[in-house]
Amino acid sequence: MGLLRGRSAPEAGEAIESAVRRARKPLTAARAKRMIGVSKAVAPLLAPYALAAAAVARTRWDAYRAARLGVEPGQLGAYAGRGGALHARLSRMAEALDRLDSGAEAHGTGAARRFAVDTRPRLADLAVAVRAAEQMPTPRRRTAYRAIGAELDRLEIALLHHLGVQG
Repeated sequence: MGLLRGRSAPEAGEAIESAVRRARKPLTAARAKRMIGVSKAVAPLLAPYALAAAAVARTRWDAYRAARLGVEPGQLGAYAGRGGALHARLSRMAEALDRLDSGAEAHGTGAARRFAVDTRPRLADLAVAVRAAEQMPTPRRRTAYRAIGAELDRLEIALLHHLGVQG
């Protein structure tokens, strides 16, 4: 505000207009050369910080996406694409069935093992359906993904029942 100190209102208005005009100078060849020169001097100083910030942002974004899918960040590439979330769900379901079938779970009863054996072919069919739906036009793909998701929901509820979790 030192620009306006000690001036009357009309003089202050003129000073502000003058400052705005100076700030909005048209881009001339001389100004462009000056800006390029400044950027050549400043860019090498700022580039490492910009790259480090970009790397941190990418790492956080990948961790966020991996957490949403329920996988490790290192496995994120395996679940990329339109059907990635469904592939991740299928994979996690298959892992749970393996643990249920091996008897490692406390609720590994005969019925639970039969459920695991009967469900594995269904998971394979759903994985094929997800891959096939990836090539479909958008409206059909969305419909197929909803149907696959509903089937996975049903299987997950049955799995939770066999694990003794009441929902």
